[in-house]
Amino acid sequence: METAVAKTPAKRQVVFLTMLLLLWEADSEAIRYSMTEETESGYLVANLEKDLGLRVGELATRGAQIHSKGNKELLQLDGEAGNLLLREKPDREVLCGVTDPCVLHFQLILENPVQFFQTDLQITDINDHAPEFPHREMLLKIPESAQPGAVFPLKAAQDSDIGSNAVQNYTVNPNLHFHVVTQSRTDGSKCPELVLDKALDREEEPELTLTLTAVDGGSPPRSGTTTVRIEVVDINDNAPQFVQSLYEVQVPENSPLNALIVTVSARDLDVGPYGNIAYSLFQGRGVTQPFVIDEITGEIRLSDELDFEVTNYYSIEIAATDGGGFSGKCTVSVQVLDVNDNAPELTIRKLTIPVPENSPETVVAVFSVSDSDSGDNGRMVCAIPNNLPFLLKPTFKNYYTLVTEGPLDRESRAEYNITITVTDMGTPRLTTQHTITVQVSDVNDNAPAFTQTSYTLFVQENNSPALHIGTISATDSDSGSNAHITYSLLSTHDPQLALSSLISINADNGQLFALRALDYEDLQAFEFHVGATDQGSPALSSQALVRVLVLDANDNAPFVLYPLQNASAPCTELLPRAAEPGNLVTKVVAVDRDSGQNAWLSFQLLKATEPGLFSVWAHNGEVRTSRLLSERDAPKHRLLLLVKDNGDPPRSASVTLHVLLVDGFSQPYLPLSEVARDPAQDEDLLTLYLVIALASVSSLFLLSVLLFVGVRLCRRARAAFLGGCSVPEGHFPGHLVDISGAGTLSQCYQYEVCLRGDSGTGEFKFLKPMIPNLFQDANREVKESPHCRDSFVFS
Repeated sequence: METAVAKTPAKRQVVFLTMLLLLWEADSEAIRYSMTEETESGYLVANLEKDLGLRVGELATRGAQIHSKGNKELLQLDGEAGNLLLREKPDREVLCGVTDPCVLHFQLILENPVQFFQTDLQITDINDHAPEFPHREMLLKIPESAQPGAVFPLKAAQDSDIGSNAVQNYTVNPNLHFHVVTQSRTDGSKCPELVLDKALDREEEPELTLTLTAVDGGSPPRSGTTTVRIEVVDINDNAPQFVQSLYEVQVPENSPLNALIVTVSARDLDVGPYGNIAYSLFQGRGVTQPFVIDEITGEIRLSDELDFEVTNYYSIEIAATDGGGFSGKCTVSVQVLDVNDNAPELTIRKLTIPVPENSPETVVAVFSVSDSDSGDNGRMVCAIPNNLPFLLKPTFKNYYTLVTEGPLDRESRAEYNITITVTDMGTPRLTTQHTITVQVSDVNDNAPAFTQTSYTLFVQENNSPALHIGTISATDSDSGSNAHITYSLLSTHDPQLALSSLISINADNGQLFALRALDYEDLQAFEFHVGATDQGSPALSSQALVRVLVLDANDNAPFVLYPLQNASAPCTELLPRAAEPGNLVTKVVAVDRDSGQNAWLSFQLLKATEPGLFSVWAHNGEVRTSRLLSERDAPKHRLLLLVKDNGDPPRSASVTLHVLLVDGFSQPYLPLSEVARDPAQDEDLLTLYLVIALASVSSLFLLSVLLFVGVRLCRRARAAFLGGCSVPEGHFPGHLVDISGAGTLSQCYQYEVCLRGDSGTGEFKFLKPMIPNLFQDANREVKESPHCRDSFVFS
């Protein structure tokens, strides 16, 4: 077989050249062993480790294998001991037939690295077969006119053994007329010839019986016998003679049955029945021959199919016999011509599947190719598709290795179907294809990749605990455990952010959960990193940034900073009666902890004592007069304002203002009890009094009248005692208004007020501010002043 390496646009071809094979055979020496046939199984042929110079146990560690052509394995290898043992008893005649010497070829294949050794085992013949004649009796007709010294060919015995164990000699039982001479043929076989020693006389002895013995050269020798019956016939003094003593023909192995091979011809000078010639197959090499002859015409035709790979040569002995019993012979040499009728054979010796990715030049398979044909019909070309990352490399005789051209990438392609095509060079060309499926095993060479580099999640505040707020996702191009991703929260660098109490993550699917309710007013946004780690070895990981934005909900009502609504006394503002329209009375200041439109505040006047007298600006909370004041307007006014945000649903807070109309800051005020008292409260007390009065009207009527008279008398006496200064009862809280354009006063002030009893007008005495904080308690007690008896406190 010859192979060469060539690349075409379609295929990468590898062909061994004949010269390369001859050089290899010249440089490499086969290890040759010899043994006799019929040796018992288990026989120790040799110790290969010792003969090959290998270390003890190296055959086992390198996965040594013994291969031979054919389906029957004759030898077996004990890898641990390094011994080559006989698997079964060999029969040389079955293994090699007539081929001598009988040499069986074996290949020893080692891995890591791949290495080949040629081993030849020669089977020597033993004398285990005795000679056998084709027939138990041979009939020989000899004319009585035969002269002493005449030679009569006999059919030879067959012996399956070869060499010295084949037939070496023929003998005949002692008699007066004949002896046997052993002749050697060109192929080395022996054939008997009967030689006449004494003339025959049909009248005295018309028939003779002889015992022909064939003896081989074995030790001890074996023999076989047949009976030769001789009939003495009348005189026939001419024997047939063939035109040619040797016929040489060439026959293609695919010749059809009954095809004419050759026609032989013989002549006999006699006439009559002694001149009639009959042809027959006299002797042929082998027990059976795939030929028949027409006994009249001498045409030799094919009776069975020819197979060049089984037998490529036949030697046929043809006998021509006349009517008198004389015969002549010739030899027909048939050379069977090879026809390309055998497709190449491919045998996988070693297969490595799967192949790890990222491995450089990995041996995928070791295989051998063979073709039983000869010449160009037996020359082969191996090829694989050119678009695959694999190469074919010739290694040892008809062995090839299929290797990767470079590192493979499972993520690009996880499986390859490689079709190995073996084509011979005959006409027509025959092709054999074998497909190998190579799977690429995964290596953890890809880290998980998030679908986004950063994630932004929105969470409405006041969420329920364990709320699913979003999912992060990562993918891994690897497979199996190398692609199994586990998600985790990474530690944050912000010490004030307790991430573990805010967020949890599902390690399997990346779902994020809020562990507790979030408050926008405390935490508007926070961010952290999430890691994705695969299960490969070593494990690879990646991370992504997650930003959580808390969305504001309208969960806070507006809070009024000014005027304070939690004071014990209502807020009272002073307004001069001479105020112009649009005069600033006060400004309501409110805030909302929410953000956005939830913190947009609007102001609205819900209720007023005198509708149309006051108005509120919706956006800044300023309370102003809508018209000029008149004498008919009530001196005190109660305003109810609503502060509302823009949320959904909106939240609101109410503000109550008391406005006191004065002619000037020098005018004495009305009794504080009338200003401070709420009409609604008077109605409630009156109702209570009426209920009590109705319950006790019968029994307490007189007592009530007496009590009323006594109270009136006490009041008159107290008024006479006080004299020139009249002091209003109770407290008179209020807030002064800054009408300079700067809006509501920025702080609370405390003033002392003295009302003189000898004058019809009162004066305000302004002192320094006593309370700097806006959120101080509005109630202050009346304290003594060195300049007046009673004073009022405004805050």
